[in-house]
Amino acid sequence: MSDVLVLCYHAVSRGWDAPLSVTPERLERQLRSLVRRGFRGATFADAVSQPPATRTVAVTFDDAYRSVLELAFPILERLGLPGTVFVPTRFAGRDEPMTWPGIDGWLHGPHEHELYPLDWQQLGALAAAGWEVGSHTVSHPKLPELDDHSLAAQLRESKAACEEALGVPCASIAYPYGDVDARVVRATDEAGYSFGAALPAAFHVPRALEWPRVGVYNADASGRVRLKCSRPIRALRSSPRASRIVAGLRR
Repeated sequence: MSDVLVLCYHAVSRGWDAPLSVTPERLERQLRSLVRRGFRGATFADAVSQPPATRTVAVTFDDAYRSVLELAFPILERLGLPGTVFVPTRFAGRDEPMTWPGIDGWLHGPHEHELYPLDWQQLGALAAAGWEVGSHTVSHPKLPELDDHSLAAQLRESKAACEEALGVPCASIAYPYGDVDARVVRATDEAGYSFGAALPAAFHVPRALEWPRVGVYNADASGRVRLKCSRPIRALRSSPRASRIVAGLRR
């Protein structure tokens, strides 16, 4: 039985100490460890639909920060791993920092430059190198909080923007903040997506439009990441009875 591990990163930086940022050195160490343990890389869509190996890892990046191309891409290239980047389409190509609740506290400070997004040309270069570019909605809202009309617009307009800009189908979405419920899954299906990347506090049986990812953050040392990625721990996290035991490993 295949073991499909989907990781969720955000920004990569040598000096930004935000919770959602990791250093290049730590990223490479974490991924190299998985490669040594026999994991083979795939894009998110391929990992979910047709895993190429008994052990498959999909390395995903939410928000499409410029650091994904500048710092993460060379590391994944050295390791022979493709990546997947999920882009909030309203911000792609803007020469200004992205902003939404959760990252806006970094505006107007020494690390504001970390919030700048990739543009469509850069995203196209990643796609040409074998990466997958998926939707992260239009403006990064909490989807369960939206009314039906706004929810549909966020899903459909971002998908269309990706397809128009890159000239290839957009089959995947990552739900902002990892927030997803049954109504959002139905709307995602109706919008034409085939795969959805979630970030649940407690794991569940993987489903194509609600696939649990392992979030990796600034506070995660190598040993902690190894635990979070281990198959027994992921299985344990999917058990409601065991959720308290692994509370320290959440997100």
